[in-house]
Amino acid sequence: MSNYNNPYQKSIDWLMVVLYMLLVGFGWLNIYAANFDPEQKIFFSVDAEYFKQLIWIGVSLVSVGVIMLIDSKMFVEIAFLFFGISILLLIVVLGIGREVNGAKSWFSLGPISFQPVEFTKIGTSLVIARMMSRYNFQFTFDNYLKIFGILLIPISLVLLQNDTGSALIFFVFLLPMYREGMTVHILLLGVLCIVGGIASLLSDSAIVMSIMLAVGIIATFVIFNKGGDKIDAIIAVAICILSAGALGAYYYFVSNPKFLPEYIPLGAAALMSVYAIVRSLIQRVSKIAIVLMYLWTGLVVSFATGYIFDNILIEHQRTRINILFGIEDDPLGAGYNVNQSLIAIGSGGLTGKGFLQGTQTKLNFVPKQSTDFIFCTVGEEWGFIGTSALVIVYLIFFIRIISLAEKQHSVFSRVYGYCVACIFFFHFAVNICMTIGLMPVIGIPLPFFSYGGSSLWGFSMLLFIFLKLDTDRNELIR
Repeated sequence: MSNYNNPYQKSIDWLMVVLYMLLVGFGWLNIYAANFDPEQKIFFSVDAEYFKQLIWIGVSLVSVGVIMLIDSKMFVEIAFLFFGISILLLIVVLGIGREVNGAKSWFSLGPISFQPVEFTKIGTSLVIARMMSRYNFQFTFDNYLKIFGILLIPISLVLLQNDTGSALIFFVFLLPMYREGMTVHILLLGVLCIVGGIASLLSDSAIVMSIMLAVGIIATFVIFNKGGDKIDAIIAVAICILSAGALGAYYYFVSNPKFLPEYIPLGAAALMSVYAIVRSLIQRVSKIAIVLMYLWTGLVVSFATGYIFDNILIEHQRTRINILFGIEDDPLGAGYNVNQSLIAIGSGGLTGKGFLQGTQTKLNFVPKQSTDFIFCTVGEEWGFIGTSALVIVYLIFFIRIISLAEKQHSVFSRVYGYCVACIFFFHFAVNICMTIGLMPVIGIPLPFFSYGGSSLWGFSMLLFIFLKLDTDRNELIR
């Protein structure tokens, strides 16, 4: 009998369903614990977050049922439509949306509020999967422009909403692209941007840029000479020193009294680049373009970091970053949430204080304890054992998604599966890291765990679309 007619080949992956129910159920218990008032005689209150979350769990389960009834190929057909509607909602929310914690990213319809960005993640995943599953797809320059143009739309709109945390999520789509054959240089450039930006915040950007220039010089002339003739290196160093001195003197004494030391490595890099390009054309060395790409990406990022930090980020974002890196100390202000979260987690010890016994929770020391800081509720009441068990469940969840994605016969299903895994892992890693003080607080919920209707609904749809695609893993879905 053909596999396509075998009903077992159409079965949903029940391990994923069990993991989903575990996370949703345990998340609801902790939301209940975060809202529990021992002095309240009513066991259930319709105004409480745990009651509202039950409603959203029901709505999510209904959505899951509908998704499982849809033909898998329909998700390919509606990819651009779904993406277009989600982008339209992002535009509309800029005009009539409600502002929460400085971000104008919420629709309010009576008692119901939701963030359209949660559905944009689904739409973007579907579109990326559809584009990369086209026949004979390759990462040509035109396709790079199309995919990055697609990603730039939601990133720009979410940044306009002043929701930096949600905008960062869309960069995880680089990982599924890398899995499908994207050059590693783009990922490394992303790492360089992160390292260069952090280094420029913690140190003098002119020093960071000078170090990058020195590394660029070494790499350039190793490529040219392969460790041989030293004349090129001597010429390059002389050009850099002379140009840096001339440029510095010009800006300091003649042109601009507000002299920026960053101009020196920029000017030196410009002249060195001209020399390297001319020499590469003579020797027909193509690899020099890669070195210059890395060099100028690092220089521009380091140079722009200070401007972005001072002029684009708003005050509370700057404060959170400064507190994270130890530049500022504000335990009663911007650092209060994280400090109280660490106290709550630490007070749980090995086994925790017990369900509904968390004092930090009951006395409301930790703000947003049922949303952004739900993990500290687990740490306080369930201890190290409980938090470790939760992390292990999440890791099994991620590994299972990747395992299922690799089994897909269809490129569309595989790419979508990797998008799902990367989105979930980003939320998981960032939420826990910001709860324990390893990242700034950027308002990223813990999947299936944090209180919130739109996030639970969006995460459930995101996951079960993939599980529906997985039921047809042996078919070619295009």
